[in-house]
Amino acid sequence: MGSSYRMCLIFKRKFRVTEPGPVNDVRDVFHRYAEGQAHMTPEQLQKLMADERREDLGSSLEDAERLVDEVLRRKHHIAKFTRRNLTLEDFNYLLFSTELNPPIGDKVHQNMDAPLSHYFIFTGHNSYLTGNQLSSKCSGLPIADALRKGVRVVELDLWPRGKDDVCVKHGGTLTKAVKLGKCLESIKAHAFTTSKYPVIITLEDHLTPKLQSKVAKMITQTFGEMLYYHDSESCKEFPSPEELKGKILISTKPPKEYLEANDAKDGEKGKDSDEDVWGKEPEELISTQSELDKVSNSINYINQDDEERGSRDFDTSCSLQAPEYKRLIAIHAGKPKGGLKMALKVDPDKIRRLSLSEQLLEKAVASHGADVVRFTQKNFLRIYPKGTRFNSSNYKPQIGWMSGAQMIAFNMQGYGRALWLMQGMFRANGGCGYVKKPDFLMNVGPNGQVFDPNENSSPKKTLKVKVLMGDGWHLDFKKTHFDLYSPPDFYVRVGIAGAPADKAMEKTEVKYNTWTPIWNEEFTFKLTVPELALLRVEVHEYDNNEKDDFGGQTCLPVSELRQGIRAVPLYNRKGVKYCSTRLLMRFEFV
Repeated sequence: MGSSYRMCLIFKRKFRVTEPGPVNDVRDVFHRYAEGQAHMTPEQLQKLMADERREDLGSSLEDAERLVDEVLRRKHHIAKFTRRNLTLEDFNYLLFSTELNPPIGDKVHQNMDAPLSHYFIFTGHNSYLTGNQLSSKCSGLPIADALRKGVRVVELDLWPRGKDDVCVKHGGTLTKAVKLGKCLESIKAHAFTTSKYPVIITLEDHLTPKLQSKVAKMITQTFGEMLYYHDSESCKEFPSPEELKGKILISTKPPKEYLEANDAKDGEKGKDSDEDVWGKEPEELISTQSELDKVSNSINYINQDDEERGSRDFDTSCSLQAPEYKRLIAIHAGKPKGGLKMALKVDPDKIRRLSLSEQLLEKAVASHGADVVRFTQKNFLRIYPKGTRFNSSNYKPQIGWMSGAQMIAFNMQGYGRALWLMQGMFRANGGCGYVKKPDFLMNVGPNGQVFDPNENSSPKKTLKVKVLMGDGWHLDFKKTHFDLYSPPDFYVRVGIAGAPADKAMEKTEVKYNTWTPIWNEEFTFKLTVPELALLRVEVHEYDNNEKDDFGGQTCLPVSELRQGIRAVPLYNRKGVKYCSTRLLMRFEFV
C-alpha cells in the first residue's frame, strides 16, 4: 500500500506503507522455541506459554492447538488447514494481535467475597451531565454510557420541580434539568450490561419530606427486587460484591441529618495542579475552563456538595422524617461535628460513608494519613472534584488510592490524563468496576498500627518495559492527519503513575517518515508500591514547528501485566479503543 504527499503544490512524493515484519525479539523467541526449525508446533507453543506463565491464554496442549488453528484461520482465511503449525510470520501475527495476545486478562480473578469496603469502586461524579458543570444538558444518556464502561457508582442531584415533581440537575447553575424517572430508567436498563456487581446510587437531596416520599416510591417501583435494604448503622461488616451481585444500593444522608451538617467552606480557590512531567492538558480543555470562569462569575455560582455543607432548601420547621425514604438508605453518609479528626473516627458498631473534596483529602492525608487508612478499612470514603472544575476536568487519583479511599468520584464525560489513569486502574479485575485493595491497606499490626501513606519505602519490584514497534495508524487516521507532506514521525512516552517515589516518564527516539515505526528501546522502573502502580503509555507525532500531535494512549495496572511480548491496544483522548492502532511491547519483572 502506498501514499502520495503533494510537495510545493506541484511535485508528489510517494511513500509505501510497509507490512511490518517480525522484530528481532520476536525472531529470537520463535527460533528458540521452534528449535531452529521453520515451523513452531503446538507442543512448542505450549512450552512457551508455560515458561512465560501465560495463564490468560491457558497452558494446555489443547489451548495451544486452539491458538494455532485461530491464527491459521484468520491469517490464511482457510477453515481447514493441512498443516497445524506456525511459520515465523504466523507467530508474529499471533504476538501482534490484541485479541489473541493482550497485555492483561479480561476475566474477574480477584476474591470477591470480602466486605464491600475492601474494594476500590469505579465512581462517577454528577453522572447526569453531558458536558461542563455550569451550562450543559442533564440527561440519562451519560449515565448509560458510564455504566456500559463499567462505572459502579452513579450520582444524582435531586431538586424540586414545582410543588409535586422531582428533577435532576446541578443546582445553582444554568444546566438544563432532566426528569428523575428518566435517570432511574437509564440506570435500570444499563446497570448490569457490563458488570454483574452491585451499582450504588449516591443521592444529593434538596427535597421536602413529601417529595422524599415520592422519590422513595419511584425508586421502589423502578428497581423492585433489585433494591438492597441494609441497616449500615447497626452492623459491623458490609456484605461482599459477590453477595450483592445484581443489586442496587442507595447511599445518602438520613433526611434529618441535612440540618445538622456543618456549613463550613473548605476553600476551593487556587490553581489546579494538574500539570506534570507529561505536559499540559489539551488546549481546548484549558480554553473551555477560562470561558466557564466568566459564566460562573455571571451567575454567582457557589459549589455545594451537600453531604459536606448541608442543604439550605429545607423549611427548618419540618421534622424531615420520611420513613419510607430513610428505609432505602443502604450506605449512610454524613460528616460528624468536631472537625476532621472526629470525622475519621471509627465506630465499631456502624458503617458510614464520608465525602471529602480533593483538597480536603490532601490535608487529611498530610495530617492524619494513618487515620484515613484506618477509617477506610471498614467505612467508605468518597472523594469529589473541587467546585472550580467547571469544565468537568479531573484530579490525580493516586493520593486517594494510596490512602484506601474506595470512591474517587470522577467526571466521566470529561477527558484528560487523570481520566486515563482512572480508566487504566479499572481495566484490572476484568473491568468489573471493583478492584480489591492491596493487603497493605487492610493489614493491622499487633499494636493497632496501619499503613501510613506519608512514609517512604524501599523498592519491592523492578519492571522492565521494552517498546518494540507500532502499527495501525494508517488504518485509523487519514494519511494527512499528522503531516500534509510526509508520513508521521512517531515517538513513545512510557512511565509510571502511583506512589510519589514511583513516578517516572521516559521517551523513545523519534522515528521519522514511517507509519510502522520500530524503536527497540528498553526502560527500567523501580517500584516501591507495585500494587498501585499504573503503566502510562502515550504516542505522539513530532512536529518541529507546532505542538506535537496525539497518536494514542493507554494506562495499564502493573499488577496485572502479563510478562513476555504483548500487543498493547491504544485509545483516543476519550478512552475509546482504536480499531487497529497498537504497540508491540515486552514486559519483564526482575
